[in-house]
Amino acid sequence: MSDHPAPDSTAVVWFRRDLRVHDQPTFLAAADAAPHGLALFVLDPALLEPAGAPRRTVLYRCLRDLDESLGGRLLVVRGDPTDAVPRIAAAVNAPTVHVAGDFAPYGRGRDEAVEKALADDGRTLVRTGSPYAVAPGRVVKADGSPFRVFSPFRRAWERHGWRAPAETDAGTVAWLDPHEKRGGPRRIPIPGDDRVAAELPPAGEDIALTRWREFLADGVDGYKRARDRPDRPATSRMSVHLKYGAVHPRTLLADLQGRSGEGVDSVRSELAWREFYADVIWHRPDSARVHFDRRFHALPSDSGPVADAHFAAWAEGRTGFPIVDAGMRQLLAMAWMHNRVRMIVASFLVKDLHLPWQRGARHFMQFLADGDLASNQHGWQWVAGTGTDAAPFFRVFNPITQGEKFDPDGEYVRRFIPELRDVPGGAVHRLWELPGGPPNGYPRPIVDHAAERREALARFEQVRASTG
Repeated sequence: MSDHPAPDSTAVVWFRRDLRVHDQPTFLAAADAAPHGLALFVLDPALLEPAGAPRRTVLYRCLRDLDESLGGRLLVVRGDPTDAVPRIAAAVNAPTVHVAGDFAPYGRGRDEAVEKALADDGRTLVRTGSPYAVAPGRVVKADGSPFRVFSPFRRAWERHGWRAPAETDAGTVAWLDPHEKRGGPRRIPIPGDDRVAAELPPAGEDIALTRWREFLADGVDGYKRARDRPDRPATSRMSVHLKYGAVHPRTLLADLQGRSGEGVDSVRSELAWREFYADVIWHRPDSARVHFDRRFHALPSDSGPVADAHFAAWAEGRTGFPIVDAGMRQLLAMAWMHNRVRMIVASFLVKDLHLPWQRGARHFMQFLADGDLASNQHGWQWVAGTGTDAAPFFRVFNPITQGEKFDPDGEYVRRFIPELRDVPGGAVHRLWELPGGPPNGYPRPIVDHAAERREALARFEQVRASTG
């Protein structure tokens, strides 16, 4: 505890992307500031309205789980945090409001506005920790400039290191008061699930930790060898839990400490990619919406009725390219898509259909349960060749050979495309070679991949010529 806290003072803990009890340093900072605590979550329309139903539903499930872990003490309100947080802090006479830092473009602006409103009332916003093992902006080159390439970033990130998980548990939050006791506003009920057609994963801290322990026991050793195979259950499926902070990456990294092997190294690398893209967005918030590599502003893209029809075929999984269609139908069915397939469908949209990556990125954010702005936008830019790293635009994924390589027996395709369930083995990737062509009900390819690859490269040459 601090030296002289007022005997009846309260510290507000404002949850955002840290919906858990364990490894929660904001609890420790808040408990050190005051003998009483108030747990708060603000349902912010600015974030909820553009989010798709899958993300909203996972959020509500995480909130219900957190509220249960806190003994029903989570105060949930709806409104603009710039108004709601200072109003609640004033109602309970809290001198401090404690948060984990937010480094996304909207979150940064929101927190600055809340901080000013609190300060105008003589109160303080206290940031402790972040949703990342290393906060964005901490890892820079020797000259202080940000990294633009992943591999040197990862080496510097690992040299920097991270704190050990905070020692918090259910007992740590015993100082939280029921919100009614502190005189705050009435809480609203945590919303129920949105109407979602997709089959969503369970959510919450216990679910996240259980899934992680299962992966450590049964999946991590073979992760590197099998992670690119969408026909196998070889990925950790931790992205949705990391999205809302049901588990902290620091906890995962601590559990990997002392382990060795290519699978462990590959998992650590994936966590580093997540942190790299958060760092990129921190330094270049505009890159959430525009090309990181500004030369590509000159890249022509298609629009109009034909482009719209192509986008609809892509979004609905009826392009006539089985691995692409299986991925897009998996997205609709599960609110998730295997990472290798995400790259394949993104390349197809940008380089076969010549549509802007931003259009596909928006679609993903609408339907993905694990949609994370930094990872999603820069994953798309990596495939599009407009972002960081040496990912050239002229690398074009061939959807046929990609399907044959990563789904060799066609099991993934048949799982999500019922029209092809009677097509044996890898023949699902070359339907035009079947007697009579594709089965009835499945479309023929909407474009010629070889021709569209040549067109994509020709457009890239236009960019090079116009930018020197």
